[in-house]
Amino acid sequence: MKDSPTVLVIGGGATGTGIARDLALRGIDVMLAERNGLSSGASSRSHGLLHSGARYAEADQIGAEECIEENQVLRAIAGECIRDTGGLFVQLSEDDPDYFESKRAACESIGIETRVLDGNEARRAVPGLSPRVERAMWVPDGVIYPSRLGAANAADAEAHGGAVYPHAPLERLMVEDGRVTQAVLGGSVGKTVAPQYVVNATGAWAGQVAAMAGVNVEMAPSRGVMISVKHDALGPALNRCRDPDDGDIIVPHEREVVLGTTSVSVSDPDTYEEADWEVEKSVQECAKMLPPVAEAAVVRTWWGVRPLYAPDEQKSNRRGISRGFFVLDHASDGVENFLSIVGGKLTTYRQMAEAVADRVCQKLGVDAECQTATQALPGANDPAHLDALVARYDAQGPTDADVVVNGSTLRR
Repeated sequence: MKDSPTVLVIGGGATGTGIARDLALRGIDVMLAERNGLSSGASSRSHGLLHSGARYAEADQIGAEECIEENQVLRAIAGECIRDTGGLFVQLSEDDPDYFESKRAACESIGIETRVLDGNEARRAVPGLSPRVERAMWVPDGVIYPSRLGAANAADAEAHGGAVYPHAPLERLMVEDGRVTQAVLGGSVGKTVAPQYVVNATGAWAGQVAAMAGVNVEMAPSRGVMISVKHDALGPALNRCRDPDDGDIIVPHEREVVLGTTSVSVSDPDTYEEADWEVEKSVQECAKMLPPVAEAAVVRTWWGVRPLYAPDEQKSNRRGISRGFFVLDHASDGVENFLSIVGGKLTTYRQMAEAVADRVCQKLGVDAECQTATQALPGANDPAHLDALVARYDAQGPTDADVVVNGSTLRR
């Protein structure tokens, strides 16, 4: 192992592995360190929706544009890391029809493809859909299998000279004269490295890692529950066409569907309550769209923690507004070679990684273009190969546990 990588990326979720891949493809010597297996934070503890941008269209045009752009990129490069299901925004009899029209118009102005179905057409497309559905809007949503996505990005980073350590928790950062000079990695690595530049891509834990460098990054993590139940008759993803609230998303897999989710602030992304009411409410609300899920057998339940950036949350003060991402260059905080990436969504991980890699290259004086939007991920069209990578990097999580085979033991 090299003791002096050019760039050390801390955090092995989708964004961190995406950054490592992007930098490696630009010819930069990069090392990635994750504490508990790749994607063990938010990435593999999500509902796994590949957003079209429609969820945010009327509230945040820029965020919606980012989603539809990256949706199309992932369809081109990610192969079996995603699934093209399409999605329906459904309006129940008690929902505001003006909200439906506002969302449809916003999608049209952004360039998100839509098609309106009446209630009967929607029920023919989705067996078991509620008789209370008055109409629905088709959009190009899909499903992400985050375990495969993170592992494929990591493999491509290593194929281009990078180093990936899935069990190497950061124990300490040493700062001298306004620069991070050393990073102590524990776990399977057990070594001190001396990078030229450090990227903090730890999501909800970004504030804790930044504090190791004497920098303040104020996070506002929020937990949400997901429940996977037996149901093999759902084709498209379902979204309730109303202001975002608890229990308004159903994501299809082959033989299960994932119901979600809630939004409850937490103070510690490692230790938080897992409340029964969140499960009950999510199932109850999702069943208003798809009644059979109310009695379906529960396969597994898990919580994830969103990496929300506190200043952005305070500014928006409204759930459901598209959470943008923020590249925080800590040179302005007195640490010249340290950067944090916070916020964002799984769908836009590659765009987030590109923004970080652009900034790092600028700092290092490297003139190299991003290649990740056009180069397919390795083994993208071979599920068995992707699942072998998941096992190799200990990237298995509950989001896609029913799809990914030969993964490691599921984490809490």
